Amino acid sequence: MKINFDKKDGLVPVVIQDDRTLQVLMLGYMNAEAFEKTQKEKLVTFFSRSKKRLWTKGEESGNFLTVKSIDIDCDQDTILIKAVPKNVVCHTGSFSCFGDKNNKGFLYELESKVSQRIDEKTEESYTYSLYKKGINKVAQKVGEEAIELVIEAKDNNDDLFKNEAADLLYHFLILLKTKSFILEEIEEVLKERDKK
Repeated sequence: MKINFDKKDGLVPVVIQDDRTLQVLMLGYMNAEAFEKTQKEKLVTFFSRSKKRLWTKGEESGNFLTVKSIDIDCDQDTILIKAVPKNVVCHTGSFSCFGDKNNKGFLYELESKVSQRIDEKTEESYTYSLYKKGINKVAQKVGEEAIELVIEAKDNNDDLFKNEAADLLYHFLILLKTKSFILEEIEEVLKERDKK
């Protein structure tokens, strides 16, 4: 990965994007040293123009940005980093420097919550209690929700239809976790089909 740090006094702009939702979180600048540190530690580190030093996002607040992927643009003078934010990103307390969370990608956020409840064995959680019953019960529940959705599709109650669709999606996420798959893997299958 060759980046042209010479164009703008040794600094290149870096766009940070939420890896799960693709929401733009912030813009910062890196020099070669900040880029190397980011690659090595997998935490986003900028060159702070105001502090005149390297600055790891979250070093004071604890709101780190964990790197998932790094790409550069066609001119090799801008970096795109997809990261997972620990918490809010903006110093104002907003989720992003460009505003609050958007709903695009909410299924990924929900998938993360489902996974967390299961991984942490949250006893009072419906999600974990269903997961504990095993693959047969989880698959059965997905089947039940699918049938309920089909029944509501034949009627004219939009609210009931939407609620059954939501139930099916939620239980599908539990099934994916039970089978040790993630939503992104299913999305990749759909993307491959779309190419044909």
